[in-house]
Amino acid sequence: MGVIIALANQKGGVGKTTSTINLGAALAERGLRVLVVDLDPQAALSHGLGIQAEDLSNTIYNLLVDPDQDAAKALLPVRSGMDLLPANIDLAAAEIELVSALSRESLLKDALAPLRPRYDFILIDCGPNLGLLTLNALTAADAVLIPLQCEYFALRALTILLKTVTRVRARLNPNLEVAGILGTMYQTGTRHAEEVLGQARALFGQRVFDIYIKKSIRFAEASAVGKSLLEYAPDHEGAHAYRALAEVIIHDYSQK
Repeated sequence: MGVIIALANQKGGVGKTTSTINLGAALAERGLRVLVVDLDPQAALSHGLGIQAEDLSNTIYNLLVDPDQDAAKALLPVRSGMDLLPANIDLAAAEIELVSALSRESLLKDALAPLRPRYDFILIDCGPNLGLLTLNALTAADAVLIPLQCEYFALRALTILLKTVTRVRARLNPNLEVAGILGTMYQTGTRHAEEVLGQARALFGQRVFDIYIKKSIRFAEASAVGKSLLEYAPDHEGAHAYRALAEVIIHDYSQK
């Protein structure tokens, strides 16, 4: 039964999509079966994996609005060992259309249920908000992994997100846990990023991974050609960092 991990942070541009792609690639590289789920109407995950999703007739949107849809028909193989459940702009309508739906926070959980036995890990790339779609991701997930941009303003967003996780755990998903907080866009050559990570560790302790992701143009270059960094520049330190993160995730969740 696949472990579901939501990558969430309501702050945009913190590395959620980059982390979903590269963590997924690192897990697949280890021979695990991985599904990555695009839960953002901007479809950055789909585009970052080389999928032009605008004209797709089967996406995550269809599974959310029509529970009778066959989830398997929406899957796209994107790498050896890794499939994508894509999104496109249609998903933007879901927040409105699903407001009156019965058990609306559990629609994604129900949609993923028949897919879980196929995969070792399911990674959900959430959009930059704490709306209904992100609540669906947190309700469906076993754990949430939080990318934290190494800047001071990011810490406030982190506190708000953790309060949301606490509420979801109390009302919708008592088994939800925090897989960890991942420092991203770490700017070398300055003390600022180091100080932010230090403050995060002071506030949140062992929840903050020892691993962090340094800022690099290589990530954007890889996405521009529809590849993970592990494929585009396999020996880059960022690729090694995501491999190390995958090892931690495997250790923590492969037995669950």
